[in-house]
This record gives sequence, C-alpha cells and structure tokens, in this order.
Amino acid sequence: MGFDPEKPSSVSLGQVGDSSSGGISSVKEPLIKEENHHSPENYSVLAAIPPFLFPALGALLFGYEIGATSCATISIKSPTLSGISWYNLSSVDVGIITSGSLYGALIGSIVAFSVADIIGRRKELILAAFLYLVGAIVTAAAPVFSVLITGRLMYGIGVGLTMHAAPMYIAETAPSQIRGRMISLKEFFTVLGMVGGYGIGSLWVTVTSGWRYMYATIIPLPVIMGIGMCWLPASPRWLLLRSLQGKGNVESLQQAAIKSLRRLRGSVVVDSSVEQVNEILAELSSVGEDKEATLGEIFQGKCLKALTIAGGLVLLQQITGQPRVLYYAPSILQTAGFSAATDATRISILLGLLKLVMTGVAVIVIDRLGRRPLLVCGVSGMMISLFLMGSYYIFYNTVPAVAVVALLLYVGCYQLSFGPIGWLMISEIFPLKLRGRGISIAVLVNFGTNALVTFAFSPLKELLGAGVLFCGFGVICVVSIFFIYFIVPETKGLTLEEIEAKCL
Repeated sequence: MGFDPEKPSSVSLGQVGDSSSGGISSVKEPLIKEENHHSPENYSVLAAIPPFLFPALGALLFGYEIGATSCATISIKSPTLSGISWYNLSSVDVGIITSGSLYGALIGSIVAFSVADIIGRRKELILAAFLYLVGAIVTAAAPVFSVLITGRLMYGIGVGLTMHAAPMYIAETAPSQIRGRMISLKEFFTVLGMVGGYGIGSLWVTVTSGWRYMYATIIPLPVIMGIGMCWLPASPRWLLLRSLQGKGNVESLQQAAIKSLRRLRGSVVVDSSVEQVNEILAELSSVGEDKEATLGEIFQGKCLKALTIAGGLVLLQQITGQPRVLYYAPSILQTAGFSAATDATRISILLGLLKLVMTGVAVIVIDRLGRRPLLVCGVSGMMISLFLMGSYYIFYNTVPAVAVVALLLYVGCYQLSFGPIGWLMISEIFPLKLRGRGISIAVLVNFGTNALVTFAFSPLKELLGAGVLFCGFGVICVVSIFFIYFIVPETKGLTLEEIEAKCL
C-alpha cells in the first residue's frame, strides 16, 4: 500500500487558506479567524489517553523534583536527621544541590538539539526515563557530596530531554480539537508533581536520612514512563517527515505512520487513516517539509518567526519574575498573621494547590477561549499583582493584606497564562522539519533565563530593593502584553500543518 507524496489529497490545500486568494501563502495575519475549514479529526478518547499520559509522567517527575528538593535541603543540613557525616554544607553547596538539576536540564536541551530529529520524540523520552531512573537512584544512594551532584545532573538531563520531547510528542499525536487541553494538562502534571514533592517531602523531612527516601520514593515512575513509551508508537508526523526527506525506506515509513495513527486515534480511524496520512503528506509537501533543513534555516524565514514567538514567550515567562516571586511567600503570609506561615512546607503546599486549581481552569477553557485571550488576561493580572507587590514593599508595608492578595493573584494569573500556554505554543509553532532544533533552543532559553534570574535576583534586590524589583517585573509584563498582542498568533483548532501555513 504505497503513497506518492506528490499525489493530490482528497482535501484541497486551498481550502485552509483565504478563499479570495485561492491559496494559503498570502495569509499572514497575526490574528487567526475563528472559523476553520478542515473537518474535525476523528479519535477515540480511550486511545488518546496513553500518548498523553506517559510523556506527562516526565513532567510530573520534573515537578516532583522541585518540591522534594526544597524539603531535601532542610533534611540534608540537619546534624541529627541527615544520616551523613558531611551535613555541614555551605550556602554554595546547598545552591549547587538545588540548581544541579537546572544545569543538567541546560545540558539536556543542548543534547536534544543534536539528536532529537535523528532518534525521534519517542526514543528521546525513553532516554529521559532512563536518566530519571539512574539519577534518582544515584541521588538517593549517594555516599558523598560529589556523587549526589552527579545524580542531580543526570536527573536534570532527563528533565531537559523531557521538557523538549514531551510537548512535541503530545502536540504531534493529539487531535487538533484537544491539543491545547492535552499540552496544558502536561503543565497540570508538573504542578501536581510539585505538590506531591512538597507533600511527600514533608512526610520524610523529620525522618533520619529522609532526603534519601524523598528521591527514592519516585523510582517506580520513570520505570512506568519508560515501559509506556516503549509500548507507544513513534509520532506519525515524524515518520512522514523521514519519509518525505528520504531518510529510510519510504514504503515502510508510511506504513508505520498509518499503523501509528490507527493506534493513536483508535478504531474510529481504521477506514480513514490512509486518507489522513495522504492529507498530512500533501500538506507537509506544500509548505516545503520535503526539503531537508539546514542549520542556517533556524534563523531564517518561517522558523525565525517561530523562534521569535517561542523564544519570546519563554524569555518573558521567566523575566517576569516567575522563578523568584514565590521566594517571598513565607514572609508575606507570616506578616499577614497566617499560622501556616511558620512552616514553609505547608505554605508551599498551599500555593501549589492554588497553582493546581488554576492550571485545571486553564485546561478546561483553553480550547474554547484560545491562547491569546488567556495570555493577555493572565499577564495583565500578573502586571497588576506585581505593581501591588512593589507598592506593598515601598508604601504599604503596614497593610499586609495588599501583599497577600498580590501574591495569590500572581500565582493564579501565571497558571492561567504563561504557565501552560508558553509550553503549548512552543510545541505547535515550529515547522516540522525544524521543530526538534527549534524547541531545543526555546527550552535552552527557558532554563538559561531561569538560571540567570535566580542568580541575579538577590544582588538586584540588595541594590534596588524588593519594591523596585517587583515594579520592574511589572513593567516587563506590560512589554509582554504588547508582544502577545502584536506578535503571537492564535492557533486554537488548527492542525499543525495549518499553523505552519497560516501563522508563519
């Protein structure tokens, strides 16, 4: 059952463009019209769960590490509870433990740039699961400080690979009607893991060698993730890209894509899978995906625009203060008289639950309202909250309710906007042949900016004061709103091929 990439499909490509122009190439508007001209993709809900669930376990493991490490650093420094002789760690040592996975993630995103399009999304996630497993075992069993850091770095490389491959795999396998919901649910899993890390960490923090148990607790999860990814098929779009570019046996790759699509969509597409594969092939050919990408193309044409959108979103996501604003949560709630503020772990759980609820709201509404409205409204709320926070430290430090409201507003609005939608947009905006490399650059920008903000926050706070710093973050939110309004397109309901044709 062969396929000719040059054969016209049963759906004319002109139908997805502006009918007045007779094609798709002339449509360059930043705002995408609500109506879509492709027919809805058939799929089985039951079949759509595994391709989301197993990659999302990687996001859960990422979130768990954040929550558990905040508790592990308390345990590991305790003379009575650490269970080690090298507990007398300096602040630099603790900083290395905390940021070890972050630097590993930077390494992972660099590795992904080189190998992702060669080995594919599925194998990249299998490799990430293996690194999660080895990293967790090495960290939990570490006899000395250097081995602990080695384990943290290995785990972090798994994080970098996961945050690169998971949104790609989900975006390329999910039906367009629920793609936004699925990728946003990945962020929900990250927050769920964070809350779980805080909760499990609080249970082990008073136990001797509790930090070891915190990392050992999650060892079964990467095993499940790895087995699940071995069972799942490769992304059909990646297989078809390899076919179009002649990287392998064309017939075998296209047959594998058909089988993959049938498994990912369920029995409802058995009769139409051949037609759907032909449509994808034709659409990929029409936007130039049949030509192999060069390194220079990343910074040219459509990919440069995609890189501007994706890189801009993740950059603004970090420099609006997200890595460090929650640093002030304990002191703000304590000033306001909340008894839970005496326990940093309980505060973290409280804020984590709020993040979880608001991410759940985003998951429910994102495919109804679209990406841009949520981004604009959410970032506007962040802007107001940051200016309120700055005003509290400059003018109203006797009215702690101002800071509490600002903190809760910031957390809620971030999880409605930058939190889930940043990762969603970078997973769907890049052309297929450059998606692996493009997303790896975006992930590198994300983790690199996170490290920079984390490093620079304390010196800037001492130099400028907390109030001025928060107001500065608020000004960056204003810039973000203009960036979203004029640069970021709406992709709700569009297939990945339509996004490339209409938005870039």
